[in-house]
Amino acid sequence: MEAIREIVKVKNRQVIINLPDDFDAEEVEVIVLKTIENEIPQWHINEVRERTSEYLKNPDIALDFDEAIKDIENEL
Repeated sequence: MEAIREIVKVKNRQVIINLPDDFDAEEVEVIVLKTIENEIPQWHINEVRERTSEYLKNPDIALDFDEAIKDIENEL
């Protein structure tokens, strides 16, 4: 099965999907999902930016993944 994923703009509640010339099908299934890009809260974006900035200043503050998972498991 061939899948085509594309993010397109909605105009007048319609979308136009251009298929490749070699796409050979008489019928297709279309699933429309709203993109989540605009649904990320600003506080979350700010938090990620702040943590990234702190990490870039001092990469030694990063936790080892396995140790972080153990800490989470121990607190549960």
